[in-house]
Parts: sequence; structure tokens; C-alpha cells
Amino acid sequence: MNWLFYFITFRLANFYNMKSILNILLCFFTLISFCQSNTDVFLFDLVSNNNSIKVSNGTNISNNEGYDNQPSFLNNNRILYSSTRNGQTDIAQYFSSYKSKVWINLTEGSEYSPLKIPNKNEVSAVRLDKDGKQRLYRYNLSNGQSSELIQDLVVAYYTWFNEETIVSAVIEDQQLNLFATNISAGISKKYATNVGRSFHKIPNSNLISFISKENENQWQIKSINPDTGVTKLIANTMEGVEDICWLNNKTILSGRGTKLYKLNLNKDNNWVEISDFSSLGITSITRITVNSSMDKLAIAADFKTANDNTETTNQDEEQDDTDTTSTESNKEVTEIETIVQRNLDAYNARDIEAFMKDYADDIKLYVYPNTLQTEGKEAMRKGYENWFDSVPDLSAFIKKRIVIGNKVIDEEQVTANGQIFNAVVIYEIENGKISKVTFIQN
Repeated sequence: MNWLFYFITFRLANFYNMKSILNILLCFFTLISFCQSNTDVFLFDLVSNNNSIKVSNGTNISNNEGYDNQPSFLNNNRILYSSTRNGQTDIAQYFSSYKSKVWINLTEGSEYSPLKIPNKNEVSAVRLDKDGKQRLYRYNLSNGQSSELIQDLVVAYYTWFNEETIVSAVIEDQQLNLFATNISAGISKKYATNVGRSFHKIPNSNLISFISKENENQWQIKSINPDTGVTKLIANTMEGVEDICWLNNKTILSGRGTKLYKLNLNKDNNWVEISDFSSLGITSITRITVNSSMDKLAIAADFKTANDNTETTNQDEEQDDTDTTSTESNKEVTEIETIVQRNLDAYNARDIEAFMKDYADDIKLYVYPNTLQTEGKEAMRKGYENWFDSVPDLSAFIKKRIVIGNKVIDEEQVTANGQIFNAVVIYEIENGKISKVTFIQN
């Protein structure tokens, strides 16, 4: 087999193809029960009526060891959040309709605080590169490519006022100061000092809310008009709490410990408890957000499970058995993804020995749905040796990734001989080796 097959294989497989694959494979999607104390993202159904607010059907949608935090809604049914992958933090996207997760990007840095850019097919995120540089970037949802948004400011937290204006907390003099930046003009103005991390567009207004910490004894929720810089006091936060979101232009939600609170600016004199999430194992709510339809609530929280308790009843012991199984499943998913990512790294390095090490002796390569192209490790090695030798600019990165049982589905962007291609690749892993690879092309 010559290297041309590998070049043809990485032909355009657009997002419509990816959606079709998701529909075909819906029956495989499962949510692994969380099993260790960690920070994860939870999704709830939300119902509000007059001054009554109810949340239900809480689900851990991240189920991942490491840092899973900073959720935001891309649209009413898709949630962005920062998630740990292979030792760094990347942008994950969760489809609530499919109960599935994909990855948006793969860079050498770690991404935090992902948000949809208004009126664009793009998201933004704070990137912390390995050299310590921290900047705000934009990421194209079609190809994963990124570019710097604000060059001269070390943005820590932010929100979008509109598609041209960002309001952010910038690191200066060992504190966070509030800036409004017009990204087209490249002009930034400082409007407040000593602010917190929670920034939100106030619904049906031309205002942004932020947390002022100028009064150390009482943090305050304030509004700012980014065009004029005028600020106004809205309300006090709960003691020591700086994470809020807006349900509507009169109602604020916030969490403290295991409990969710609301503050109706017209009716409530103080924060009112509306729900307690301790039954889910949640111990501390850290971030909170609501979708535009006001029917979904996402929170990030520290949590624990029954395995963290020293005393158990018989019922607890049964739950422990379930949790042990979940732990093993979660470990398997991590190992499967690690194998595929390690193999991709060897591919990018054009290291044939490291690349072939991850494949079974009877490896089979298919073109979707079932056209066998090559069988056996030696035949595969010959083809890829020619491919690696013939393409000096070879590189690939993952635009989206789904792990289903023993399968890893990658949407990849590949650069080869000066051209860029997109592909969907399905890897199947058996006994720690890749046993089958299926390429999908138009």
C-alpha cells in the first residue's frame, strides 16, 4: 500500500457527518456515575413561576478526574466548560440532547472560562501557555483554529457585552481590576479596582454586573455601563460568596455550600434558600449559570460520594459496590483515551516505532462503513513509513472527541503537503491495543 491511501483517507468530513454519526451511535452513550471527591459540572432542570423557583433532575455531566469547572451555555442545550484532558485543561462541549461530550480544541496551553462569542461561530477562553503567558483567545468552532483577542492585558475572568466589547477582570498589582475593551479598536479602559471573578450581562439591559470587593467586610454586586463607565450598587452578596448569575433582570441566583439561593430585587429583603444539593454529594457550589430559556441550570461544585463516608449501613455498602464498578469504568475510559492520544502524538512526531506500538498484531483499517483497506501490523507499518517519510509538514489535532465504551471517535484536522483536511476516525481498543480503525470520508 502506498502513502496515497492515507492522504485520500483524510478528506473532508464536515460537521453534518459528525452529527449523523452521533445519531447512529446514540444507543452507546451512557453517563458514568461519579465516584470520587472532585470538582465537576452538574446540569439541572429549572422551572420558575412568579417568585417560585424549582430545580430537579440533577446530573453530573462531566464525570472526570481533575478540574471540570466554569460552565456556560453555548445555546439552550449545549454547555461549554473547562475540563482536564491528558494533564491539561481544554474546552469541552456537552450536548444535553445526546448526553455526550466532545472537545473543541487542542493546544499546548490550558483553556479556562469558555464563552460563546455573540453572533459568531466561535468561543473565547483564557489560555495559560506552558511558558506562563496568559491571554484571552478566540476559537473557531468549525476548525478549532485560535487567535489572540486582547494582546496587552492579562485577563483572568470576563464576559461579552456585545460582539465588539469585553468586560474583564485583569491581573494588575496583585489584584483584579475591571476593564472594558473594544477589540476592533484595540482600546481598553479601566473602570473599577479590586473586583471578583463573576461577570454577567444583565438580561434586557445595556449593563454588566460584577462583584466589587472594595469593601472588604461586605462584597457587593454592582452594574456597569461599558460605554460610559457608570456604576451602580445592586445588592450585597452573601458573606464570602462571589459567584452569581441572572435568572431574569430582577432575579439573581447564587450558591453557598450545598445550597442554592435566590434574590428577587423587587420582593426579597435578603437571600432566600430554594434548594439543597447535599443529597447529590455536593459539598460546595463554585460556579453557576442559566440558559437563555431559563429551563436549565448548570453549576460547578466540589462533591463527595458514599465512598468518602467512614460509616455505612447495608444500603451504603450496596452503593459502595456500585461506586467501585463506576470507578473501574471511569479508569477504563481514561486509559482508552490515553492510548489514542499517545498514538496521535507519535503520529505528529512521525515516530513509526512509537506509533505502531499501540496497534494489535491483527489491526484492521477500514473505510466506512466496512471496506477493508489493510490487515495486519506489517502491512500497516509499510504504508505509514512511506506516509511519514513523504510528508514533512504532517500534523493533526483533535477538533472533537467522544469516548463510547471501547471506542474513541475523533474529528481531526490534518495538515499534509501544505493542505488542510478534516476527517472522522473511529478507534476501537481491545486489551490495551488499537484493534480496528475506521475512516469516514465523503
